[in-house]
Amino acid sequence: MCKLIIQIPCYNEEQTLPATLADLPREIEGVDVVEWLIIDDGSTDGTVSAAREFGVDHVIRHRRNRGLAISFQTGIDACLQLGADIIVNTDGDNQYAGCDIAKLVSPILSGEADMVVGDRQTSTIEHFSRKKKALQKIGSFIVRKLSKTDVPDCVSGFRAFSREAAIKINIVSSFSYTIETIIQAGRKKVAIQSVPISTNEQTRKSRLFKNMFHFLGRSGATIVRIYSMYNPLKVFCIISLIMILLGVAPILRFLFYYFSGNGSGHLQSLGLGSALVIMGFTTLITGLLADLISFNRQLIELTLEKVRKIELVQNSTGSKENVFLGEDLTNHPK
Repeated sequence: MCKLIIQIPCYNEEQTLPATLADLPREIEGVDVVEWLIIDDGSTDGTVSAAREFGVDHVIRHRRNRGLAISFQTGIDACLQLGADIIVNTDGDNQYAGCDIAKLVSPILSGEADMVVGDRQTSTIEHFSRKKKALQKIGSFIVRKLSKTDVPDCVSGFRAFSREAAIKINIVSSFSYTIETIIQAGRKKVAIQSVPISTNEQTRKSRLFKNMFHFLGRSGATIVRIYSMYNPLKVFCIISLIMILLGVAPILRFLFYYFSGNGSGHLQSLGLGSALVIMGFTTLITGLLADLISFNRQLIELTLEKVRKIELVQNSTGSKENVFLGEDLTNHPK
């Protein structure tokens, strides 16, 4: 039996959640059971009441607002424990069309992919400014190159995961999961595809960032952090090489004047160059240590995957009332 769970991270979505839920399917060809799950991230309005009125199967609540990335991971963990074979993530602001979910899960059902990302085709979205369209295109290009994937819309939150792909997900960013999951998928050789999707009219402005500069800064930091986590030696080697080259230049300047008989007045160049070269080699050593730590992280992640699989087997044979564990979660079944 194939079970699909549609998860929706929510924070104060009382006004937009009803339209989102009304658009979600209850039946999909190739899927035996379709359930809905809401992750309420510390909402202060009637988000939970709206979810219950529309017959949401599962509601998980954070006692305080913890951010989109953590809410996404909470949902993934809960869906796995509930026995989901496929997990679809969508937003609570009704940005994505629920009718596209069948299209989104099709590559997973056919065994062609383990992760599918919806392509909003941002160049055609009317309420996106030219600047935003250009930045989306550039950002997705950078993520594609770093992750060695072919996803045209890397920040789309409309995506589907097979059970195996979901088990491999480990979100560490506190900002957004979209970029991180794609870089992880590329690193872990997860079969990933993209399908074109449609979008609805904008219901509200994004709460994820204050302005475009804030978004660029947080996204850029996330890209650098996650890429460095999986490729530390390459990152530190580049930094080391830059420092060494910057240090060699003033040293060569000193040597030029020294052999010309005027080296006594250029000792500052020698000092600056030597300091930069030493810093460069120190950075290289740091990179070697970080690379060893990265290998250790990979072993920990493999262990975590095995532990998750063992827990899921135990949960499948145990009571469903014990599915949700942890002081920050409460289960509100329909």
